[in-house]
Amino acid sequence: MTVVVRVARPDEYDEIGRLTVLAYDKAGQLGGEIGYERTLADVAGRADEGDVLVAVDESTGRLLGSVTFVLPGSRYSELARADEAEFRMLAVDPEEQGRGVGRLLVGECLRRAAGAGCAAVVICYRDFVAAAEGLYSGLGFQRLPERDWSPMPGVNLLALRRTLPAR
Repeated sequence: MTVVVRVARPDEYDEIGRLTVLAYDKAGQLGGEIGYERTLADVAGRADEGDVLVAVDESTGRLLGSVTFVLPGSRYSELARADEAEFRMLAVDPEEQGRGVGRLLVGECLRRAAGAGCAAVVICYRDFVAAAEGLYSGLGFQRLPERDWSPMPGVNLLALRRTLPAR
């Protein structure tokens, strides 16, 4: 299977929203979070604020995963400082997890950040999602505990940062 990562098209937004909600639900990340499903499904809103990227099986056209890449100042930027980029809502179809799709999407975010002249990329993830921890540490992200935060009781987000090579 050949996977291509590209910017999402508006006609794909509904499917991206469905896939994102499904992936977050299967990972146990939606229980008790009031309204977060709507945020995840609002792909058009995310596209207005950043780049919604998709991983697509080139032979079938099937969407395998997505991520939203943002720069500081976007309403979706939670951690990024002036010289940092951020990505949010990384989701891979549960049937495709473990096949490198997430790694490809994160790699494209790192390339976009470097191209934008950023010094680093920051992200946060739920404290109980072991797969995210493994993916990000394997890609060189390091813990940034001083930026950990909690948007609501019971939702603990751990911060990570990956420094990019100097240009």
